[in-house]
Amino acid sequence: LAGISNSTRGVFVGGRVPPNSKNEIDYITIASTGNAIDFGDMIAVTSGNSAMSSPTRGIAAGGDTGSETNVMQFIEIASTGNATDFGDLTDARRSAAGASSSTRGTINCVTTIEFITMASQGNAIDFGDVISGTYGAGATSNSVKAIYGGGYSPDDGTRTNVIGQFQISTGGLATDFGDLTGARAVLVGVSDSH
Repeated sequence: LAGISNSTRGVFVGGRVPPNSKNEIDYITIASTGNAIDFGDMIAVTSGNSAMSSPTRGIAAGGDTGSETNVMQFIEIASTGNATDFGDLTDARRSAAGASSSTRGTINCVTTIEFITMASQGNAIDFGDVISGTYGAGATSNSVKAIYGGGYSPDDGTRTNVIGQFQISTGGLATDFGDLTGARAVLVGVSDSH
């Protein structure tokens, strides 16, 4: 699943029940307990997509629809309904790490970082390069900095413990932040604003 949220609502997008990917979108109200409620459907069945969100809009990028895809799709978080096409990534990707500020979303996968402006639709633009080329890294962010960690090599499947960082508002190369306690992949990151 990919996770999207604003300050009141959490949204779960896509996912996989082997052997199939899913197109479902569910949501919860973060301040109260209870079961998820149907939000709508994605454009296509997708798992392994990266997610970003602004206070109003959520974007799911790339993923696996039976093969890797470059499609980005978005929802308006405050209202329910089906996802709509946002634009395309520069290349088909799955298991990428998504992070965002309130205005810009970033997607990092294997060797590159791409970005989008979430308030407008359009294709992703090259942002810079990661310091460790991986699939399945976990990412988190505040309004200024994106941090991603772990992942596995697309060449031989080895895991890494590297944590990288970059400023969301400016393009360029990621820099070293530190190391995870162990090498691992398929991580999920969350944060408050700090």
